[in-house]
Amino acid sequence: MSTPNKTERALVVLSGGQDSTTCLYWAIQRFGRDAVEAVTFDYGQRHRVELTAARHIAQMAGVRQTVLPIDTFGAMGGNALTAADIEPEQGARDDADTALPNTFVPGRNLVFLTFAAALAWQKGMEHVVTGVAQTDYSGYPDCRENTLKALELAIRLGMDSRVQLHAPLMFMSKAETVKLAQQVGAMEALAYSHTCYNGAVPPCGVCASCELRAKGFLEAGVADPLVVRTGAGA
Repeated sequence: MSTPNKTERALVVLSGGQDSTTCLYWAIQRFGRDAVEAVTFDYGQRHRVELTAARHIAQMAGVRQTVLPIDTFGAMGGNALTAADIEPEQGARDDADTALPNTFVPGRNLVFLTFAAALAWQKGMEHVVTGVAQTDYSGYPDCRENTLKALELAIRLGMDSRVQLHAPLMFMSKAETVKLAQQVGAMEALAYSHTCYNGAVPPCGVCASCELRAKGFLEAGVADPLVVRTGAGA
């Protein structure tokens, strides 16, 4: 990846989770704090703690945050992240399971990145950063590299733009993302991140997201700062 021009700026899609927080600090290291902003989407998610986490992390990082309301996903429902009557699947998924989990929100990343690119266009920003990864992506097709490449092309054509979509974690395991978080100085902020599918604080420890996160920190040999801060499992 080429070294960015000092005048280039980046917009980070910040959900308040582990991956997007790591990417925010990656962008700060790469582009400089003054050249980075965050965008968070209020998409009707049932666990509003995500929005609180994103706001707090943006403040900790010292970057400007824009919150965009897009409640269509909540209106459609049909998944465990927006519908109150659907409980998230528990535990890690079997590699042989090809069915999409009920935490998949169809079209979410496509819409997020399109809106983020539109906001970046309005702000004259050249880069959009997202925390998606196809290595540990729970079967979500909109987290794959080929999806992002196709979307980037469509955005460039549709907006007459040269925006670049960056996914620094695309081929990293969760353990590798933990090590990257250490390298870019994101560990303190990760103590306030939220990834639990059940919306629990302290994290529930049993949903697929909690198990994946715990596995990553265990394999990296690093204590999860969120678990330390909240006393989870104590």
